[in-house]
Amino acid sequence: MVITGCSGPEQKLSRGLNNTMEIVRWGDLRHSVEQDAVFSSPDVDYSYGVIHGFDQSITRVGVGLYEVVTFPIPSYKPVLTNYLPINPQYPDSYHPGMISSSTLDTDTYTGFSGGDVAPFVPGSRFQVFDN
Repeated sequence: MVITGCSGPEQKLSRGLNNTMEIVRWGDLRHSVEQDAVFSSPDVDYSYGVIHGFDQSITRVGVGLYEVVTFPIPSYKPVLTNYLPINPQYPDSYHPGMISSSTLDTDTYTGFSGGDVAPFVPGSRFQVFDN
């Protein structure tokens, strides 16, 4: 696979693993609740947002499992793109960053660094040295 190129299967597997982690992240659910609370009427904002977001999150997990199982089999294009965005959704009030570690930080000589402390925890918005 190295000689012929393995970009397609690698992208499909990583996209599938990323989508499968939606069961932990619940980003589509949080995004849907936030958007419906802001843009729809007060009568249906939270109830519709939770139902719609849960539906999209479970669909994203299913698509992720499908892509993980079938990653060596062509076609390598994303599926269900008319229903789900290719990348996972987050609420507009939160944009995830890199994990704060000595491997990924830019200033390892002084010992001071920034970044997300626990981006893998749903709802964690604590960042070190957020400017």
